[in-house]
Amino acid sequence: MILNLTTIQTMALAVLVLYLGKFINNTFKFLKENCIPDAVTGGTIFSILTLIGHETGIFSFIFEDTLREVFMIAFFTTVGFSASIKLLKKAGIPVLMFLLAAVGLAVLQNVFGVAMAKFLHINLLIGLATGSLATTGGPGTAGAFGPIIEQFGAQGATMVAMATATYALIAGSIIAGPICKRLIKKHELLEKKNGNSTFENSGNKSEFLSAKRVLPTGFQIVIAMGAGSLISNFLSSLGLVLPPYIGAMFAASIMRNMSDYSGKFEIDLDIISIIGSFTLAMFLSMTLMSFKLWELKELALPLILMLVGQTILMGAFAYFVTFNITGRDYDAAVMTGGHCGCGFGTTPKALANMEALTEKYLPSPKAFFVIPIVGGLFIDFFNAAIITFFINLVK
Repeated sequence: MILNLTTIQTMALAVLVLYLGKFINNTFKFLKENCIPDAVTGGTIFSILTLIGHETGIFSFIFEDTLREVFMIAFFTTVGFSASIKLLKKAGIPVLMFLLAAVGLAVLQNVFGVAMAKFLHINLLIGLATGSLATTGGPGTAGAFGPIIEQFGAQGATMVAMATATYALIAGSIIAGPICKRLIKKHELLEKKNGNSTFENSGNKSEFLSAKRVLPTGFQIVIAMGAGSLISNFLSSLGLVLPPYIGAMFAASIMRNMSDYSGKFEIDLDIISIIGSFTLAMFLSMTLMSFKLWELKELALPLILMLVGQTILMGAFAYFVTFNITGRDYDAAVMTGGHCGCGFGTTPKALANMEALTEKYLPSPKAFFVIPIVGGLFIDFFNAAIITFFINLVK
């Protein structure tokens, strides 16, 4: 039996899949503590259901998911609004140094993924699917770039990327504690900790939502998406292989910096964040529930080997590079734990790692200032450029 779902039915099912994931995450503490997105949990379970239907021949789904790309572009447009040059300059050296570490890791993750694929004699683009688009980028970036890689003959790349991203969400938490404990003990950082930090935790004050706040922000996102489509078309005409959201992301960043420097109009980042969360959840749910897991059979062993390798790379980079480049002190050790989260997962995962560390040892306002700025605002922007470069290099 083949079930053909219309656009509206597909979107409604995606919401039900989201609620399924939320219920399961709330039921199992392990999933909630490791910050597994509801869409990832629900979508994975639904894709297993479709696998059973495919293998038994009882049922299958055909989705009309035109809106999936719209949600994807809208989400990455909200990311583009975060790329503020003024904020980066104001944040200073600590943010710049951690950004350099994050960018360096993203490059190495792609180099390692491609090298492992070559060693294992599989499509190099499959190796790239285990790189920064899934590790530094997380589920959102994995779901966006996977289909692009598949266009060049890398069958199953989206599923490999999403499997890597899901694995990283868990592994990034597991390796953070032992690495930071080792650094703190080896360098006697607690004894050297200076309690007079100049950094303070910043809290966002959210006012009540109103049409006056929401509508202009929604219109700004639509304008950026429209202008971005023109930019993307121009870049594609030059022969560059780009994800469809790159232009919108770039247009949004231009609008953000025009706002910062001209003061002629405002960008409401609270509303931007809310819209971003909604569009990401819908995009991920629609992507994951349409997975064809039966296409992963031949990639099972190579994928395991590449995931182990990426985990070792993440741990070694955090220990030897992130810690040293961010100051070699207690705050640097906490940021190292945070990097295991956002370099191998997402920014919420990074904050969860740091919260666990500071609860056990000492507070680190500096780390909680630096990580959200880089992980939540800048690294996705830089990572998209890095991934695009590697796709064009390897394809």
